[in-house]
Amino acid sequence: MSKRNSQAAKSAARERLRAEREREAKRAKVRRQIIVACSVVGVLAAAGGIGYAVVQANKPSHWESMTDAKVVAPANTSGTNGTTVVIGKDSAKKTLKIYEDPRCPVCASFEQAAGSVVDKDVEAGKYKIQFVGGTFLDGDQMKDNEIGARGEGSKNAMSAMGAALNVSPEAFLEYKTALYSAKYHPEESDDKFKDDDYLIEVADSVPALKNNTKFQNAVKKGTYDAWALAMSKTFDTNKDSVTGTPSFVMDGKKLETSNPNTGWTAEEFTKAVDAALKG
Repeated sequence: MSKRNSQAAKSAARERLRAEREREAKRAKVRRQIIVACSVVGVLAAAGGIGYAVVQANKPSHWESMTDAKVVAPANTSGTNGTTVVIGKDSAKKTLKIYEDPRCPVCASFEQAAGSVVDKDVEAGKYKIQFVGGTFLDGDQMKDNEIGARGEGSKNAMSAMGAALNVSPEAFLEYKTALYSAKYHPEESDDKFKDDDYLIEVADSVPALKNNTKFQNAVKKGTYDAWALAMSKTFDTNKDSVTGTPSFVMDGKKLETSNPNTGWTAEEFTKAVDAALKG
């Protein structure tokens, strides 16, 4: 081989080597760019996931969102947001306010002992009743629009009672009786009324509510959820100095039993009501 050909071969080899190094450098650069891009995407995804979790954690619960929701008042109500619920004959001269919380075990005891007396008195026109419902056993402080952390049953049952009231006052009273019955009323520690299906099961014991699609849809959709909270606020801001349940007020005066430690009996209730009617 001539010297000239040898130099040309060496030059060609060096050129091929240079070209290969450039290609390798470009491939390495592309790999680095891909790695960086993937890392950035991973960081953004993680940040987005954290951000989403934070947003979800700070998102108001359903019941919290109901504190500012528009109130849909049931039929057969009056007053601000439909929170005045008066049942009875127009001829009745006096009204008995009944303060209750759906989860209240003492309310259940009263209803089981003397609820039928109230129903008979109202039917006879002896007096009207005004129902005022609270949800403090859920831990709510509706005077300050605060939803507590002890459950949902009182609120949910109150909403279902609104759905029953929308059907008729009679359906409301019968449903209230069923909710407080020994068969259906749970222990105070059991938040069973938070379950819509259970509330509908209880309602099936009331002829006007059994298989009543309109009632059932209102319970499931929470049509009267905001009303339940508005009613609870009426309880919390009452002018009768009532702080517990059950409480009974007529002409601005609380009815008292002769022995508060034993609870209400039908006889004690009738005696207290008759005295209030005379007063």
